[in-house]
Amino acid sequence: MSIAKTAAKPGHGADRVAAPNIAFSAKLPRKAAFEKALIKQYGEAVRLSKEAGHSVSFRVVVDPKAGAQTISLVEEQPNAFPVEQTGELSDELKAALKEARERGKKRVSEILAADDMLTAEAFADLLGVSRVTVNTRRQSGQVLGLDGAKRGFRFPAWQLDDDGRPFEALPALQEILGGSAWAVYKFLVTPQGSLNGQTGLDALRSERPDEAVEAAKGIAHGDFR
Repeated sequence: MSIAKTAAKPGHGADRVAAPNIAFSAKLPRKAAFEKALIKQYGEAVRLSKEAGHSVSFRVVVDPKAGAQTISLVEEQPNAFPVEQTGELSDELKAALKEARERGKKRVSEILAADDMLTAEAFADLLGVSRVTVNTRRQSGQVLGLDGAKRGFRFPAWQLDDDGRPFEALPALQEILGGSAWAVYKFLVTPQGSLNGQTGLDALRSERPDEAVEAAKGIAHGDFR
C-alpha cells in the first residue's frame, strides 16, 4: 500500500514524480506511534515546500512481509504531479490537514489584499494596455498574476522595472519554476542563500537577471542554500 499527500500546490503537465531524497524509516507496530510519525512528516513536508517554492509530498510504504512502515519525503520537481491518495486518514491527521489548508487560504488572502496587489484593470492602466492584453501576458508568463479564489487575479505592482515594463526574466522564471505564478512570487520575495541573502526581486532590480535565473534553477533542482 502506498499513501502520498501533496503539501503544496502541484505542478502541471508532468509525466513523472521525482525520486525520494529524504527518508524517515522505522518499524511502527502501534497505530498511535505511526500516526504521530505521519503527522510529524506532514509538518516537515509543509516546511520544505515553503522553502522550495514547489510541491513536496510524503509517502508511506508498508511491507507485508516485514511489517515495516516507511515514511519518505518526496521532493517533486515543479512540473511533477501528485500521487493519488489512497486509504483512510485518522481524524487527527484530517484535522491537521484542514488546519493547514485554512492557514494557507488565510495567508493567500492577506497577500492579495496588500496595497501593491493590483486588479487586472489597474495593472492594465499602469502599463497603458488593455485588460485583455494583461491577461494574455499573464497566461504566457510575461507578467506575474496571482490567483485567489475570492479576489480573482492580482498583479504585483513591483514586477515592473524603472522604465515601467515587466522584468524580462519573468517568463524564464515561470518556466523554470514549473509554470506556477505562486512559486515565482515566493522566489521573488524570499531571501535566497545563492543570492547572498537577497531576494530574487532584489537581483532583478539590481539588473542581475542572470543571477536570479540561476538561483531559480538551483531551487528547481533541489538546492536549498
